Amino acid sequence: MIALVEVLRRPWVQRGIRAAVAAGLAWQIAVLLPPTLSDYAYYAPLGAVIAVHPTVADSAGAAWRTVAAMFLGFGLAVGVYEVTRGVPNAFTIALIVAVAVVVEQWRLLREQASWVSFAAVLMITIGTDDPAAYVLRYGGLTLLGAAVGVAVTTVLFPPMMLTVAVERIAVARGLLAAHLVDMADAVRGGTVPDPEDWAHRGRALDAALDRMRAAETQVERARRANPRAARWQGTAGRVREQSRALDRVAVLVDDLTDLVAEFQPHRRGLDRVDDGTGWVLADALTGLAGVVRIPYHDGPHRDSRDDAIDAAVAALDRLVQLLRSAEVPDDEGFFALGAVTVGVRRSLHALEAAPREVAPRH
Repeated sequence: MIALVEVLRRPWVQRGIRAAVAAGLAWQIAVLLPPTLSDYAYYAPLGAVIAVHPTVADSAGAAWRTVAAMFLGFGLAVGVYEVTRGVPNAFTIALIVAVAVVVEQWRLLREQASWVSFAAVLMITIGTDDPAAYVLRYGGLTLLGAAVGVAVTTVLFPPMMLTVAVERIAVARGLLAAHLVDMADAVRGGTVPDPEDWAHRGRALDAALDRMRAAETQVERARRANPRAARWQGTAGRVREQSRALDRVAVLVDDLTDLVAEFQPHRRGLDRVDDGTGWVLADALTGLAGVVRIPYHDGPHRDSRDDAIDAAVAALDRLVQLLRSAEVPDDEGFFALGAVTVGVRRSLHALEAAPREVAPRH
C-alpha cells in the first residue's frame, strides 16, 4: 500500500490518470449531444488531453490559448481562401501557412501558437465546404473537452508538484554538501585544483540547482487557483524557503571555491602565522557542509541540526580568531581568507543556522 501511494504521488502518474479520466468524460459528454456534433465526438477527448497539464494554472492557460489559436487558424484560412478563389490551390495553401506563421509570433499564444497553422491547414483541406459547421464541430468540441480537462485537473488531486521539488532540493543539498567536503579535503591535503578544474567539478551541481529552481517555480505556479493550496501552504512555503536559501548559499560557495582555488590562502603568507591555517579553513568548510545537509530541527529538543550548527559556528570562530591574530594584512592570501570567512558566515545566515537554547533529550 505504501508503495502504491508513493507511485500515485508521481506527477506523471497523476497526469496520466487525470488525462485518462478527462478524455473518457469528454467522450461520454460529446456522444450525448445532437448527431451533428456527436458524430465527431472524438474531437472532445483531444481537447481534454490538451488541457491536462502539471498545474491548474497551466491547464487553464493551455486550454484557452489552444482554442484561441485554433479559431485564429480557422478564421485566417477562410479569409485567405475567399480572397484567393481564382488562384491555384498550392498558392492558397502556401499563403495561408505563411500568414499563420506570422500570427504564431503573437506572444500571447506562447507554446500553443503552432495550433494556428495546424488549424488553418485542416480548415483549408477538409472544412471549406461548410466552414461554420466545421468550426462548430472541431472548435466547439475541442473547447468542450478542454473545459472538462481543466475541471478534472482542478478536482482530481490537483497537483502541487511538491514531491518533485522536495526530491530535487534534496539532490541539490547533497551535491552542495559534497562539494564543500571535497574542497575541505583538498585544502587539508594541499592539493586544491585550479579554478577551471573546480568549474568542471561543479557542472553536476549547477545542473541540479537549475532543476531545483525549475521545480520551485512549478510549485509557485501550482498554488494558483488550486483548492489544495491552503492545505499544503506550510510545505510549499518550506520548499520555497529551502530552495532560495540553497540558491543563495550555492552562489556564495561558488565564490568560496574560486577564492580557495585561486589564492590557496593556507599555502601562502598565512603559513607564517599558523601552520594549521589550512586545517582551520577546512574545518569551517566541513562545518558549513554539515549544516547544509540538515535543513530542519526535529523539534524543541536538541537534535543533530543543533550539533551541526555548533560545530560550524565553532569552526568559524576559530577562523575569525586566526584572522584577528594575523600580522600580515597586506598579504594576498590574508584578504582571500578574510573573504572566505565572510562567505561562510553569510552562508550560515542564509541557512538560518544560529545556536538556540533548547532542553536536552531525556
